[in-house]
Formats: sequence, C-alpha cells, structure tokens
Amino acid sequence: MRRGGHAEALLLRRRRGPARLWVAVLALLAGTLWLLSSSAGLGLGLARSSYGLQLDSQFKVLTLTSVLLLKDVDVNKLWRTADSNGWRASSAPRTYWPPPPIESESNGYLRVRCNGGLNQQRSAICNAVVAARIMNATLVLPELDTNSFWHDESGFLGIYDVLHFIKTLKYDVRIAMVIPEITTNGKTKKLKAHQIRPPRDAPVTWYTTVALEKMKKYGAIYLTPFSHRLAEDIDDPELQRLRCRVNYHALRFKPHIMKTSSEIVNKLRTEGHFMSIHLRFEMDMLAFAGCIDIFTPQEQKILIKYRKEHFAEKELIYRERRLIGKCPLTPEEVGLILRSMGFDNKTRIYLASGDLFGGKRFMKPFKAMFPRLENHSTVGPGKLEENTRGLAGSAVDYMVCLLSDIFIPTYDGPSNFANNLMGHRLYYGFRTTITPNRKALAPIFMDREEGRAARFEERVRQVMFNTHFGGPHKRVHPESFYTNSWPECFCQPNPRNRVDKCPPDNIYEVLESQFQSVEGEEDIEEVKSTNQTDSTSQIEELVV
Repeated sequence: MRRGGHAEALLLRRRRGPARLWVAVLALLAGTLWLLSSSAGLGLGLARSSYGLQLDSQFKVLTLTSVLLLKDVDVNKLWRTADSNGWRASSAPRTYWPPPPIESESNGYLRVRCNGGLNQQRSAICNAVVAARIMNATLVLPELDTNSFWHDESGFLGIYDVLHFIKTLKYDVRIAMVIPEITTNGKTKKLKAHQIRPPRDAPVTWYTTVALEKMKKYGAIYLTPFSHRLAEDIDDPELQRLRCRVNYHALRFKPHIMKTSSEIVNKLRTEGHFMSIHLRFEMDMLAFAGCIDIFTPQEQKILIKYRKEHFAEKELIYRERRLIGKCPLTPEEVGLILRSMGFDNKTRIYLASGDLFGGKRFMKPFKAMFPRLENHSTVGPGKLEENTRGLAGSAVDYMVCLLSDIFIPTYDGPSNFANNLMGHRLYYGFRTTITPNRKALAPIFMDREEGRAARFEERVRQVMFNTHFGGPHKRVHPESFYTNSWPECFCQPNPRNRVDKCPPDNIYEVLESQFQSVEGEEDIEEVKSTNQTDSTSQIEELVV
C-alpha cells in the first residue's frame, strides 16, 4: 500500500515537473517579449504602432525577471527623438483646396476675442481660422484678452509675427487687420459687428447656420468669449490639417521672443542635453485640484479662499483626489521619478513654472537631487519684459520647452501649456516627452510616505517605462487634438493605406495656381518654406 502510494506520488511529480517548467518558460517568455518591446521603444521613445496599439496589457504578465531587468535600461536613449515608424508631419491639403474668397465674395467679417492664458488663446486662434474658413468669411485679426489674467497689453501685435501669420495662411483664409468702414447714403461709418456668445464646443453646423445667418444679416459678427468654442472632433481631415497649419506654421512669435528663446537654448546646450519641466504647482492649480492637505493650516486657508472665489463649490477629499491622479506632482515627487528612472544629479533642467505655492521648502528636496536648475530669469539675456509673468515670458518658456531634448509635464489636466507643447513636440520630429501617470504613481508614493518603501524605485520604473515617449499613437478621449494631431497632420511616403500617403512636393505650386485670382499675390517661395513640413529641419531653421 505504501509502495503503491509512493509510485503514484512519483508519477504525479513527473507530470507536474513539465507543467511547472512550461509555466516558468511562458513567464520568462512574456517578460522577455515585454522587455524587447520596451527596449526597442526606449531607444526611440517607446513608440506605439501606426495604429496606436496599447502597451498596457503587457504589464499584466510582467514577471519578477523582467522587473529586475528594468534596472539595465539605458536612460540615455531617452535623449533621442522617438521612433516615427515612417510617419512625418504634414499639414498640407491632400484634396482640392479652393482659395479663400475675394472681398466681394466673402460672406462677411468674423471678429473674435480669445480669452484665457497664452496657450488657451493659441488654440482659440486656430479655431477662429477654421471657423472663418467654414463660413467663407474674412477673419479680423484675433483679439487677445491680455488684461484679465496677465495684466499685459501686448496683444496679438506684440506677441506674434502678424505679417508671417497673414502670409502663411493666404491660401486658407482672407485676413483683415480691422473691420473696414462702409459708405451708405453718402455717409461713411465703421461696420459694427453683431455680438454673439457661441456655445462651448459648438459643432460645424452651428457656424454654417446660426453664426452664418447673423453674419449675412449684419455683415460682421463678434464672437466673445472665444475659448473652446469649436468642437475638436471634426470629421473633415482637411479642416483638422488647417488647424495644424495655423498652430505649427502661421503662429510664430515676434523676432525678439524667438531671439531670446534661441539664446537660452544655445546656452543650455553648451554642455550637452537638457530637459525642460513644466512644474504645475501654483496656487490656482492646487486650489482647482483640491489638493491642500500637505500644506500648513494658514496655506490651506489661502487655497480654500481662492477656490471659493474662482471655482464651483464641490467637496473634494485629498486622498480620493490623489488616488485618481487629480493632484499635481510635488517637486520632490518629480525628483524621485527622475532619479528612479536613472537620471543623475548632473542632469541640466530648465524649469517653466509660475510662482510655486508653499515657498522654498517644496523645492529644497528637488534641488538636493537635481541642483542644475535654470529658468528664463537665470539663464536668459537680461530682463525679458518688465513683467516676466506676462505673455512674453510665457512665450519664451514655450519655445525653450519646445526645443528641449526631453519635456516633462507634471500636470497635463487643465493645462493648455503642457497639452499644446506635447502636440507641438509630436509634430516637430517626435521629440521625447515623459508624461508621468499620476494615477498609477499615487499608491507608490503613498506607500513610501507610510513607511512601505520596499522596491520603490522598481515600482516607479515599472510605471514610467510603460508609456509612449512622444511617438505616434492613437488619440483617445479625452486627449485633445492639440495634444495629438496624429494621424490627420501626419503622412507616410510609403504607406500601407492610401489615405496616409504624403502629398506631392509641389502642393504649394498647385495652391498658387488656384490662388492667381486673389489680389495681393506674393512671392511663393517664402510661403513654401514656411509651410514645408519636414519637421526636423524646419524647427532648427525657424528658431535656432
């Protein structure tokens, strides 16, 4: 009986042996496959495939073996641009694109007042151009709301290169500096625009019906406020490409801003690579997020008061907000992330941020880890403007972050600066962007704060290397078109799908031939150079 039992147990162990071996092999294979996909992507940005396949599911089979192998990831590869997978930026029209109407054929004048910060207004300008195109209207140079937030009188003329803006878009919309005067019954007077408050995220049909009807009736309409007043999801890819032409080609900052930005970038590059960080740890964002428990009682009162004055009343529980990723990362958390990923204290960092709330005590741990910190005041050529918090200072920060080797937004929620920059860097050569997953990182940081710090850096790396780093990827709601204009504003010279094929090199000659009837014909060669979509060469020529 014992003998039989022994034989049966031996047989069972023999059967289990191969099974266990297969489990181990499969686990090792899964970890190896994950590592291969990660290391291949890390060298060029962990780009997702051209159809935006997600990598998240691969972490479900992440084994101890692959976790340990993460220690060997070469973080220096992140200084390179991401893998394009054969895609390049192209916002040129790919179908017949008629020229804008001559003055006598225009349906009227469109005037808009853009509100919000510099980058929210930037998106509004793009929307205004598209709206004018939709209505076959003449766009009056957009107005910037510079007083309510910035207390800055610069306006469009003081921030952007107006002549470049008009010339670059000459194939797309007719642009006027002001609404003209009209003569009726022998009397000359300025045409008065009929004011309308457009609905938020208005569909194209609103502009072709309600807005157009008023325009034809009054001759001009004034849309105010004009922030997020045109839906981002538009079925017509040509209108989406027009948005990109405005955003990435027509909107160029004034020469003195470009010069200052270039000087800062050149100084930062004298010793090699540098990264830029948008540290969103200001009073308005912290009050909006409701993340106040880490502050002193007096600081909490300030945040609560600010929230009551500026935002809708809502009960917000700090721990719950943090666990769902709604709290901005603290400077110390940003430093811990970078150190866990393998960046050392020699890393040169450009900091783009407003006044950090809570004083120097929040920056002290970060500076201890990464002492080589700069901003536009410390590395810039003297004073930028009398008010460095104004539009010019924000514009310089934008350009330096655009040209940095690595960009890290610490809070990509309601942050137009970070979201627009991610889209701009994607368009200009798939430049590396590291976007921390705050929701996935929150429990790791909370464990550390409560004394459970085992495998802290490994866990952080596991999260951080499970992201795309600026390569082409599918846009998934609520990701904005201004954050990711792939695939509409990209093309492939040798595509699998015909719709992705790059337009011919002579596309602007074709547009010029269609444009011959428009008054004020200008030299096509300069327009071709400003609209050229070879992203890598363009940005260096444009800025550096």
